[in-house]
Amino acid sequence: MVKKIKLEKLLEEIHTVNGICPECQEQAIMVAIVTDYYRCTNCGHDTRQYVNGSIKYLKLNSEEIKWLKNQK
Repeated sequence: MVKKIKLEKLLEEIHTVNGICPECQEQAIMVAIVTDYYRCTNCGHDTRQYVNGSIKYLKLNSEEIKWLKNQK
């Protein structure tokens, strides 16, 4: 029973959104890695969320990839 409660609590804390992945060009569930950075559940590509009137997901540049690796 305790394990089930812990799992439910963990799943509540995972931030997920729906979006179009810039890599596979498919509608996908995007799972938050860190704030504003998401991983596509279809292809596993990491993206950055961009909000400017609408929400878009952008490919990461090399500096952002290095920063994201240091966060893990």
